[in-house]
Amino acid sequence: MTTAIERRAEVQQVRPRIPAWVINSILGALIILAAFIPFSETGFRSTNLFTLVVTLLPAAILPLRHRWPLPVLAGFIVFYGVGALAGTLAPGLVLAIAVAMFSLANQTTRRTTVIAGLAAMLAMGILSLLAALGDVFDPRVVQFLFTIAFAAAAGDGARSRREFIAAITDRAVRAEESKEAEAKRRVTEERLRIARDLHDVVAHQIAVISLSAGVASASLESRPEKAKQSLGTIRSAARVVLGEIGDLMDMLRSDSDDPADASLPQPGLDGLAELVETFEASGLDVHLRIEGEPSVVSGATALVAYRVIQEALTNAHKYGVEGRAHVLVEVDDATVRIVVTNPSRVTDLNENDAASAAVGGGVPTDATTGTGLGLVGLRERVTSVRGTVETGFVGSSYRVAAALPIAQGEAR
Repeated sequence: MTTAIERRAEVQQVRPRIPAWVINSILGALIILAAFIPFSETGFRSTNLFTLVVTLLPAAILPLRHRWPLPVLAGFIVFYGVGALAGTLAPGLVLAIAVAMFSLANQTTRRTTVIAGLAAMLAMGILSLLAALGDVFDPRVVQFLFTIAFAAAAGDGARSRREFIAAITDRAVRAEESKEAEAKRRVTEERLRIARDLHDVVAHQIAVISLSAGVASASLESRPEKAKQSLGTIRSAARVVLGEIGDLMDMLRSDSDDPADASLPQPGLDGLAELVETFEASGLDVHLRIEGEPSVVSGATALVAYRVIQEALTNAHKYGVEGRAHVLVEVDDATVRIVVTNPSRVTDLNENDAASAAVGGGVPTDATTGTGLGLVGLRERVTSVRGTVETGFVGSSYRVAAALPIAQGEAR
């Protein structure tokens, strides 16, 4: 990604700049030319070699104004005073002072420009009294002072314009960077959402298939009817997961701008009975108790509540013992509380086994050790609705407890 410095450089290179040596050469030539112009007024001409040198010297010093604008301006005013004492007010010196004033205003603050400009005009007005003109209000002297004032204003305007362009360029760069950061954040959020949806629609059915395959393999010879039932469950779960993956692929390939088309059909608490039946068909005995009216829970809260129960039962089925789990759903006016527990064996576990068991509430085995990504996604979902979730062992059982606030006026 292009950096901010590179973008600013690109903006600055849009308009090519004239080299400084070219500008200095032109200004120096003008100062030299002014020293040799045969003005009709005696006070504007160099009458001897000394005044000619004083008039021409600023042409050589002028390039130093970029580095030391204030000392150069002060030096030119001194030259102006020396020429005035010799009876000459050289227009070339006035041009040099004006250029130095422009550079000073272009490089310093407005306060410094105002002070330096007033001081320069006051000094030139007083020094003009020493010349043959003898009157500081002479129109020609007023023109000199106006030239200095105009140079100060022009330099301040150039500095203000440069700062304004730099500010809007920097603002544009920051806006572009913010836009890129926002786009990256949205991509990351979308990837996480897709990962959660994929886990939700696939993980449960894959767990059912895996566990049913184990039951079928163990019962194939001793209990063929049980094996046949498990194979039927596998077939049904495989059909469901293929359909859900197909729906997910259709959603990802859709070009629709309608947000409703950018997500899969989402279940709620009204689908708990069907969810429990699915687990019971795969061999998990689920005891469900609902207190309150679940129909008041809707929208994102209902979806998260459903996913909490689904993830907890999936882990109980995969990692729990005794093949049973308890689900409690409590609904009041402001909160829906969910508690899912299942028996587990937590004795004689080393530190690594205990960490693995914490994922699902049972004793980890080579076939059932999980990654914990399901609970990570679950915590992200709970946080998205400003809820809280706690997981861990309570006695000989593993417990998942979530509290989700019910948004008033939320519609499914």
